[in-house]
Amino acid sequence: MELLDPRNDFLFKRIFGSEENRDVLLAFLNRTFTESGQPPLSEIILLNPYTDKDSPSDKQSILDIRARTTEGELINVEMQLFNRYDMEKRTLFYWSKQYGGQLVEGQSYDSLKRCVTINIVDFTMLPNDLYHSVFHLREDRSDISLTDDIEIHFLELPKLEERQIVLEEGGLSNWLLFLKGVDHDQWEVLTMNEPKLKKVMTTLEFLSQDKQLRMEYEARQKFLRDQASLMNAAKNAEIYGFKTGLEQGVRQGIEQGIERGIEQGIEQGIEQGIEQGIERGIQKGIEDTARRLLKMGMTPQEAAEASGLPLERIEQLQAED
Repeated sequence: MELLDPRNDFLFKRIFGSEENRDVLLAFLNRTFTESGQPPLSEIILLNPYTDKDSPSDKQSILDIRARTTEGELINVEMQLFNRYDMEKRTLFYWSKQYGGQLVEGQSYDSLKRCVTINIVDFTMLPNDLYHSVFHLREDRSDISLTDDIEIHFLELPKLEERQIVLEEGGLSNWLLFLKGVDHDQWEVLTMNEPKLKKVMTTLEFLSQDKQLRMEYEARQKFLRDQASLMNAAKNAEIYGFKTGLEQGVRQGIEQGIERGIEQGIEQGIEQGIEQGIERGIQKGIEDTARRLLKMGMTPQEAAEASGLPLERIEQLQAED
């Protein structure tokens, strides 16, 4: 029997985010916090436990894991297979929503509790050799903390191989090596170091035999692969789109200009008409390109520099749209 991949976010939540496996999530969190020099948690409450409604085909499904400590602090755990190229800003955005979402009308800011985000990513993201990076809000020179309310962890699975971690060390690396897909013959060593992993492995083996769940898993895998292809295409378009757009705009402008020039040439003289048509066509092509650059997010100044049009004309085109 081929085991399913626990890095699939749908399956990850099914294993770590269910009420029956809450003790597993607590053990994983405690290894994460202990490695960063923090005291372990005594208990957690799942805020969005896995249910059958968490279907991979439902766009409304929330496939991250949210929990609250006994002190009221909030924890969010998310699995990301593919680099979205916006992970830093996306992380801050969702952290801020979680942090600000604690307040209801009439409450003071003092009631806000610490929020912790833990991102497990299956790609190399940060320019260091640490598989576990932790961020807080501190002053640059004196290193004093402004507040402990913000804490963000990045667990980068590919860096486990680069660091050549010894399995016998125990701790968080055992959990991440399991998620990464360490050979099955190493499972016994992992469970010796981390007994709670035995329950995770048993759960994975059981779920891998569930035909209905395998179908949902495959649907989610297909969605994730398609999403990755779209992201790569968007990245390539971002790199090459400006040059291609300008070339296409000029070429289309010339073609349209020739057509208009011929039409005008019938009435005013073919030679003069073609000349004017080409000139207007080129101008229109450049202006069309400038419009596309503005729609892609360029500022008027940037669009002016890229297209060669005066800033005043760029601002007129922006106002017309």
